[in-house]
Amino acid sequence: MHARQIFYVTCSVVIAGMLLTSLVWKPVLWAFVVVGPLMLIGIRDVTQKKHAILRNFPVIGHGRYLLEMIRPEIQQYFIEDNIDGRPFDRNRRAVAYQRAKGIRDTSPFGTQLDVYDIGYEWMNHSLAPHEGHDEPPRIRIGGPACTQPYDASLLNISAMSFGSLSKNAVESLNIGAKMGGFYHNTGEGSVSPYHLKHGGDLCWQLGTGYFGCRAKDGGFEPGLFKEVAAQPSVRMIEIKLSQGAKPGHGGILPAAKITPEIARIRGVPLGQDVVSPPSHKVFSTPSGMMEFVGQLRELSGGKPIGIKLCLGKRREFIAICKAMLETGIAPDYIQVDGGEGGTGAAPLEFANRIGAPLAESLVFVHNALVGFELRKDIKIIASGQVATGFDMAKRIAIGADLCSAARVFMFAVGCIQALRCNANDCPTGVATQHNELMKGLVIDDKGPRAYQYQRNTVASFMHLIAASGLTHPDQLRPWHIHRRINQFDIKHYGEIYDYLEPGELLRDPLPKAFHRAVMAAQPSSWDAARW
Repeated sequence: MHARQIFYVTCSVVIAGMLLTSLVWKPVLWAFVVVGPLMLIGIRDVTQKKHAILRNFPVIGHGRYLLEMIRPEIQQYFIEDNIDGRPFDRNRRAVAYQRAKGIRDTSPFGTQLDVYDIGYEWMNHSLAPHEGHDEPPRIRIGGPACTQPYDASLLNISAMSFGSLSKNAVESLNIGAKMGGFYHNTGEGSVSPYHLKHGGDLCWQLGTGYFGCRAKDGGFEPGLFKEVAAQPSVRMIEIKLSQGAKPGHGGILPAAKITPEIARIRGVPLGQDVVSPPSHKVFSTPSGMMEFVGQLRELSGGKPIGIKLCLGKRREFIAICKAMLETGIAPDYIQVDGGEGGTGAAPLEFANRIGAPLAESLVFVHNALVGFELRKDIKIIASGQVATGFDMAKRIAIGADLCSAARVFMFAVGCIQALRCNANDCPTGVATQHNELMKGLVIDDKGPRAYQYQRNTVASFMHLIAASGLTHPDQLRPWHIHRRINQFDIKHYGEIYDYLEPGELLRDPLPKAFHRAVMAAQPSSWDAARW
């Protein structure tokens, strides 16, 4: 029995017992001096819509907020940068809560970081700043072969599927996307009714399980794909090769979270974990993958087709670039996920030790596309640890065109990082399929919060652009972001990383850092690039 049900039953029993007892012993009515206020607090908790914890755990849920009064996590950890790793999760949560709720996010007494810490980063301002834009610019995604390009926001919702998230959380995120005009990535769990209900723009992600267009043998079914891709809300399609939380490992949905509805939408059996295959069945070579990109573009009626990956072996990505040149087919965008990406169900070693970090990945992918003269028609989306305007500026300065984020949008709709994502008992109703817990997440309240977080964060980013004397995000360059290397030395990202000239990987001599990878990469085989 859930806490809300226990509360209702307890209130009913206590009230009935007191009334019966008062018939023979009048002093029992004095008990209402203690019990009455608690019952009134409980009734208020289960009927209010702002706090999922209080709706799901009336009265006792106030314990969490009492602890925050002793150690106020939001105020204490309202810091932007990821200097020491784990606290950044608290920082992101603080930023998301403040901006989602429309709380003033200015801070007193100046910089809250030690500017002499190794790893401290900043942007230099201009003595001739601009006033900024009334409306942030949008980034067009769609190369020459795309007949239905999409103008994307600078910050969007990254992949989180129905199944890993509750239907209430999915609806809330989609309401936010609709209100703010940014896209909502479905994750690999297919397009559910909850993604379509409110009409927010969608990026439909196809993982190795091909959920939503899955044939009986677990492969790809073109007819089903064409039917779903024709939905007006589906604006882009994304082929997931790997994800930052567990690259080289298929997606995981624990059996405890699989309901009959989810099983039907995904086309999988009940009662067992759903683990997607580690690789795709439809193609087995880089050139084959480009042919699949072309097939999806045709089946979708010319909508943008992208690929998502966490960078692993560099020669394998170069093999993809060579396949683009060989076939004449290229994706419209590449979403780069950092190895530090988050998920609710990932093996510890994969989460901690597999996959390149986002900064290094962005620089390499950008360089490879520039070096093969492919960059101008392919947009790069940065995904991973994006929470603030400065996070966006940093990613765009070193190689991205726009950003997407997942975890902070979970924070915006109520996640408190209870770390119960894979156990199906998330106390806020965000990452669970438990109906009683889901009731705590009120869609009409949390949808606008997702919108407010995105709007306020993009506004913050545009303020930084204006303060730097720039008029558009595409003017950001690596030298705009500075980093303290040690106590005495500072470098900008143009000095930390080397950047290639257009076409530099198409002519001799090849840059030394790329020579071995370029020579090993073959568009006809992944195996040729594995030695």
